[in-house]
Amino acid sequence: MDPISLVIAALGAGAIAAAKDTAGVAVKDAYQGLKALIKKKFESEPKAQMVLEEYETDPETYEAPLKKKLAEAGVDKDEEIIKLAQELLKQEKPEESAAGKYNTVFQGEVKGVQIGDRNTQTNTF
Repeated sequence: MDPISLVIAALGAGAIAAAKDTAGVAVKDAYQGLKALIKKKFESEPKAQMVLEEYETDPETYEAPLKKKLAEAGVDKDEEIIKLAQELLKQEKPEESAAGKYNTVFQGEVKGVQIGDRNTQTNTF
């Protein structure tokens, strides 16, 4: 999973968990910490802050704009945000984390990689 998708997944999982009364304090704290770090990245751009807040209530509509704003802010290169997103997903979705779903890291040039659930590839020659 690329870093931006990882952060989006963590924000989505954190927002759902934080809305539940059964969510643990650690999950809620990790989610609030992740949001705070992202807000700090967005501090000079009010529109990006608004997109982050709106994503919480309407993820389908705001996912694409949030991905764009996260990329523009360089979140994909921020190790602290990526690490916190990974930790949040480990706490909220331990079964997927244990399977290595959220641990994909690419260094250097990568071609032809598919990341995600239920991907297929058809080669025609």
